[in-house]
Amino acid sequence: MKTRIKEFRARHDLTQEALAKMVGVRRETIVFLEKGKYNPSLKLAYRISRCLDATIDELFLFEDSDFE
Repeated sequence: MKTRIKEFRARHDLTQEALAKMVGVRRETIVFLEKGKYNPSLKLAYRISRCLDATIDELFLFEDSDFE
C-alpha cells in the first residue's frame, strides 16, 4: 500500500510529530505509514483523513497485491 500522507501533511504545514499528536499515535507510526511499512486500522485511517481534510481513498492507494 502506498500513501499520500506526506504530501497532504506538507499542504497543511504539519510535522510528523504534530500529526501523530493529533491522531494519538507515536511519530514512528506516521513514519512507517508514510513509507508504506504499516497498514493502519480503519479508525486510524479515518482520524488521519479528518486531520488532513482528505478521504481515506485519497490518502491510501491500494494495489491488487495488497488484497492477496
